[in-house]
Amino acid sequence: MALAGLTLASSPLVQADEGQWQPHQLPQLKAELKRIGIAIPAEKLADLSKHPMTAIVSLGGCSASFVSPTGLVVTNHHCAYGAVQRNSSAEKNYIANGFLAKSRAEELPAGPDSRMYITDKVENVTEQIMRGITPSMSGKQRHEHVENRIKNLIAECEQADGKNQAYRCSIPSFHRGLEYYRIRQMMIRDVRLVYAPSDKIGNYGGEVDNFEWPRHTGDYAFLRAYVGKDGRPADPSPDNVPYQSKDFLTVSAQGLKNGDPILLAGYPGLTSRYKLPEEIRYARDVSYPARAFESRSDISVIEAATAGNAEGKVRYASVVKGIQNRLKKTEGLLAGFARKDIAAIKDAQDAEFRSWVAQHYADKDFLKDLDAVIASDMALTEEEFAYSVASNSDLLKSARTLYRLALENQKPDAERKAGFQQRDLPFITARLSRLEQSYLPNVDQARFTAGLQRYNKLAAKTHPQGLDVLLPLPESVSAFYPLTELGDTAKRLAWIKKDVAEFRASKDAFIHLAVKLHDIGMQLEDRRQEVDGNLERVIPKYMQAVIAWKQSQGKPVYPDANSTLRVTYGTVAPYSPRDGVTKGPFTTVEGIAEKHTGKTPFIAPDNLLAAIKDKRYGVYKDPVLGTVPVNFLSSADTTGGNSGSAVLNKNGELIGLNFDSTYESITKDWYFDSAITRAIHVDIRYMLWVMQEVDHADNLLKEMRIRYPAK
Repeated sequence: MALAGLTLASSPLVQADEGQWQPHQLPQLKAELKRIGIAIPAEKLADLSKHPMTAIVSLGGCSASFVSPTGLVVTNHHCAYGAVQRNSSAEKNYIANGFLAKSRAEELPAGPDSRMYITDKVENVTEQIMRGITPSMSGKQRHEHVENRIKNLIAECEQADGKNQAYRCSIPSFHRGLEYYRIRQMMIRDVRLVYAPSDKIGNYGGEVDNFEWPRHTGDYAFLRAYVGKDGRPADPSPDNVPYQSKDFLTVSAQGLKNGDPILLAGYPGLTSRYKLPEEIRYARDVSYPARAFESRSDISVIEAATAGNAEGKVRYASVVKGIQNRLKKTEGLLAGFARKDIAAIKDAQDAEFRSWVAQHYADKDFLKDLDAVIASDMALTEEEFAYSVASNSDLLKSARTLYRLALENQKPDAERKAGFQQRDLPFITARLSRLEQSYLPNVDQARFTAGLQRYNKLAAKTHPQGLDVLLPLPESVSAFYPLTELGDTAKRLAWIKKDVAEFRASKDAFIHLAVKLHDIGMQLEDRRQEVDGNLERVIPKYMQAVIAWKQSQGKPVYPDANSTLRVTYGTVAPYSPRDGVTKGPFTTVEGIAEKHTGKTPFIAPDNLLAAIKDKRYGVYKDPVLGTVPVNFLSSADTTGGNSGSAVLNKNGELIGLNFDSTYESITKDWYFDSAITRAIHVDIRYMLWVMQEVDHADNLLKEMRIRYPAK
C-alpha cells in the first residue's frame, strides 16, 4: 500500500487523546484539534520552519524549549541533573544548594557530552533504503544493506554542511521498519548550566513520589546554547556567544483550568504499542523482572561502596538517579501488568487481527514467519542481557569501546560500523571524558565483582557460548585495578589514537580483558544482525497489515515513539485510579508544606516555606485555587524522553513542563487507556513564583517574555 493510504485514519474518526504524532500528520488531525479548542492552525504546527516548532529542542534523551532570543532553554531539573552533578563537589554542592548564574560569565559548562538538537528538516527516504534488497538475502545481509544505505544517506546529508559540523543527521525507522525518514538537526555543542533550584525543590519527594500523584515537584532548570561568533555551532570556547534563537516561546502566567486544551511537543523515547502478545508476556514474565532485580542490586552495591564518602555520593549521584528512575518505571510497568492483563487484551486484538488478515490477505505466511523471528529475538536478548550483567564496569566498557574503535579505524570511514565513524569520535571522547566526574576505583570494583556474581547465578542457557572461561573470577577482580591506567582520564583518552597492535600487546588488565572478550561480543553482534535483518524483513509486512486493519476500523494510526519530534494533545483532566477515588488535576504550594517533614526526601527550603506561610503569591495566585499551583495533570500521550517537553496552551504559549506520569499510566508504553492515563506537568506559575520569591532569579525573569494575568 502507498504511504498516503497508511499513515493516518481520516481525522473525523479520531476521538482519543492517544497518539504521538509526527508533525507532518497534524493537518489530518485538524478537526480534532479544533474540537478540543486549539487555536494554532494545524498547518503551522506541521511546519518545522515556523513557531512554535522552531523553539522545540532535544537534549539527546530529554526535551526542552527556547524561552528567550539569546539561547536560553528551559527543561526539567532531572534532565539537567548531570550538568549540576558534574559541577558539584562535597564542598560546592549545587545539587543540595542549587545554582544560579547572575551573569553570562558565571554560567558553567554542562559537560563534554551535552548537546542541543534543533530539528529543521525531515524527508522520507524509504525508497532509497529499500532499493536493492532481494528475497534471497540472509537476515545479516539484509541488515548490512540497510545499515550501509543509512550510512551513505547520512554522510550525504552531513557532508553538505562542510567541515563545520553544524548538523547531525539520522535515519530512524518508523512503524518498525516500514518507513525511514532522514532527519537533519542543528547540533549545538557548547551548552552551559544557567540555573537549577535546589533538589529540595527540583526533586522534592524524591523516589518516594516518583510516578505518584499528588506531586509537588519543581522539576525545572535552565541551560543556554552557545555558538561561534559567526552564529554557527562550535566547540566549547570562552569566545563563543549565546545562540540567537530563530524563535522562542512566550511564557504565559495567565494559568489554565480543568478541561482546558493543551499541546505537548518533544522527543518521546520508545513505546511498544504494536508489539505482539508473546512480546508482552516476555517483558512481563522474564525481561522486566530480571532488569528490576539488576537495577536494585546495582544501586545497593553503589550505596554500600559510597557509604560515609560524601565525595563518592556526589560523584555517583547522577548514575544512581538514572538507575533509580529506570527501576521505578520498570516496577510500575510490572505493577501495571499485574493490575490489568494487557497480554490478554492483546490476545483478543491479535485474534481479531489474524481473522481480518485471513479474510483480506492472500499471502498469510508472514504471520508464521513473524512468530518464529520474534522467538529468536527474545532468546538472543537474554544472552545480550547476561553479557551486560557480566561486564558491569565502567573501565571494562571503556576498554571495549577503545579496542573496537582501533579495529574500525583500520577500515575506510564509510565501511566502519555506525557509532565508530569519524563523525562519532566527539561523542566517544565525551563519554570517556565523563568518567572524570563519575568514577571511583573502589565503586567500579564493587560493581564489577557483584555483576560477575549475579551473572554466575543466571540460567546457563543465557550465558553466551564461550564467555564463561574468559571472565575473571569475582574474587580476582580486585587485582585488575592496580594493573590499569584507564582510571586516569588523560591516559584513557590517549588510547583513542593507538592501533590494534598496541592493544594486543598491552599488559593493562582491562585492555587485555577487552581484547580477550572481543570475539564473543562480535559473535553476539553478528547474531543480532541476522535477527534484526529478519525482523526488518517481516515486521514491516505485519505493520502494513496492522495499519490497514486499524484504518478499516477508523482508528488512529501513528508510529511508535522513537526519540524523534512528536506532538500530542489533550486536556487538563482529573482521573479515578480505583473505585471511589478521584484525584484532581492540580496540586498547590500548601501541599508542599503539608508534606514537609524535615527528613529526606520531604525537606522544603526555609525561604520557600516562609513564602507559603506569608502567602506571598502575587500575580501567580490562581483565582479558583486561591493559591499557587505546583503541578497539574493532562490526558496527553507521553513517555520517557518527553521529560522537559513544552506544554502549550491553545495559543502556543508555554504553560508547563512535562516531567512524569502517574503510576497507573506507566503501562501506556504498551497500551493506552484513556480513562487513567495522565501525564504530570510543572505548572509554569510555580516555576516563576520560585524564581521570584525563593531564588531571586530576576535576571532570567527579565530575559524571558512573560505574559502576566490582566490586572
